[in-house]
Amino acid sequence: MPVTPTPLLDTSRSSAGPVDIRLVVTDMDGTLLDDAKRIPDGLWPMLVELRRRGVLFSPASGRQYATLARQFEDVAEGMVFIAENGAYVVRDGAELSSDPLDRSVAAGVARAVRRLAADGGDAGAVVCGKRAAYVERTDEAFLAEVRRYYVEHRVVDDVTAVDDDFVKVAVFDFGSAERSTAPALAPFAATHQVVVSGEHWVDVMNPTANKGTALRGLQRALGVSPAQTMVFGDYLNDLEMLDAADWSFAMANAHPEVIRRARHVAPSNNDNGVLRTIARVLGLD
Repeated sequence: MPVTPTPLLDTSRSSAGPVDIRLVVTDMDGTLLDDAKRIPDGLWPMLVELRRRGVLFSPASGRQYATLARQFEDVAEGMVFIAENGAYVVRDGAELSSDPLDRSVAAGVARAVRRLAADGGDAGAVVCGKRAAYVERTDEAFLAEVRRYYVEHRVVDDVTAVDDDFVKVAVFDFGSAERSTAPALAPFAATHQVVVSGEHWVDVMNPTANKGTALRGLQRALGVSPAQTMVFGDYLNDLEMLDAADWSFAMANAHPEVIRRARHVAPSNNDNGVLRTIARVLGLD
């Protein structure tokens, strides 16, 4: 049963003593980043203090590993990156886990997006490999959206002919992904995940690939319990990750289902909600 979210400042569960948090995991877009896609300035000194306390900070995003590594390049040593919605997890350049997508499925999704576009839909597929992301659309409006999340991307004639290990197919829809692209990809939902990961994005992955699966694997590897884990998210691709932590926070701007699923609600991404919550719960303020 979903837990009724409690307010941000309700830390009564820790009244018996200090909160023992060993792992902090946060989504990026709509969560840590504000609507202008900026990382809050206060994160950098906070990361120094978290590391001093032995708390691992881990970004968990639909973004590719190369993008996350670049965003955190000055502090990336020892950091675990949960990339591609959990389908690819990397630490210090070494793969910790991955959940590769069958090439035939990736090709089928790409062809479905081609049909959607031929029928008038304004969408494009991003086939996500371990080395790079691959696209066929060449218009600047689409490529500008791709560059936001995939710094390592290549324009190719046929994404189905690429030689790489695929972990996900992301589809950008200039309209509503939930109303247009997701229904077009519904046939894949019988065997794979078709997840609306943002207003304009839908991700197709293996049924076992999600941020929650990646997080639980990381917890086992580190010897960290859900009670020692703090998680932040805002959209439907964060649901399983929220389930893996006792200290689960939906942002105030989150999708209604995310707010229902989380145990707590944090201030919005534009109100520095992640940093404010970490500081309050861990006594950093």
